Amino acid sequence: MSKLHHPSGTLCDGADPVVLTPADAGWTYTGLRVLRLAAGESRTVHTGDFEAFVLPLSGSCTVRVDGEVFELTGRETVFTRVTDFAYVPRDAEVELSTVDGLELALPMARCTRRLTPKYGPAEQVPVEVRGAGPATRQVTGFGVPGVWDHADKLNVCELITPDGNWSSYPPHKHDEASDCEVVNEEIYYFRIAGSDGITPSATGFGMHRTYTADGALDENVAIRDGDVFLIPHGYHGPCIAAPGYPMYYLNVLAGPAPVRSMAFCDDPAHAWVRSQWADEPLDPRCPVTSHEGRLV
Repeated sequence: MSKLHHPSGTLCDGADPVVLTPADAGWTYTGLRVLRLAAGESRTVHTGDFEAFVLPLSGSCTVRVDGEVFELTGRETVFTRVTDFAYVPRDAEVELSTVDGLELALPMARCTRRLTPKYGPAEQVPVEVRGAGPATRQVTGFGVPGVWDHADKLNVCELITPDGNWSSYPPHKHDEASDCEVVNEEIYYFRIAGSDGITPSATGFGMHRTYTADGALDENVAIRDGDVFLIPHGYHGPCIAAPGYPMYYLNVLAGPAPVRSMAFCDDPAHAWVRSQWADEPLDPRCPVTSHEGRLV
């Protein structure tokens, strides 16, 4: 059994679908919690030595931290809208509450600087279409350097891959400090839509590949809704959405570099693929969402 692939339910804690600390992952910086709150429920979270984003996956919520109050509009599902979010610092007591019920992600990174809480409006989140042809996908860069610089270590983005398409391609890595890349620990958190293309479902599936050039690591796994995959090192990609089942994933990255970065190196064996995209049309299904809702 893979030590990197954690199928849905294997990281749960009570009603919460995912509780993953750096110690659980066997590394230093990157963690993830996915919380599920019932209608009318409140929850208090202590961040400790981690900074985090409060990212609604479905539903809306109120965030109270350091005397600030942020009302997050949220969304129906990750396949329906780009959401607003909040940044919360380390050493904070965060109160989360919801009227109608909520599922949210807390991507987090161990850090040293304590920043102030901050609200991230959905209308300011950039939506980028990357790749071409069957490798076309949407990248929602809400928490990446150059877009969101109010963080110490944490880098986060969302991807939506239309059914039948490939993303995280060409395969790439970020496990050494070089002119090309920086060292980052990375978490992939997957949601797979069902036949309506909107509602996450255990029926659908996709594929994910992680490997090293020397073959010491070579994992090809079937991914289902709610799965987590850890990337401690090596090339990762592609992520493939099976026909009929759109794929979402949350990328959480952090590492020892003094300046936040998501720099990577493509696998030289497959880097040539990028040069072909200039002559290929984009998949018209991308972008899939914006802050106003679904576009397709």
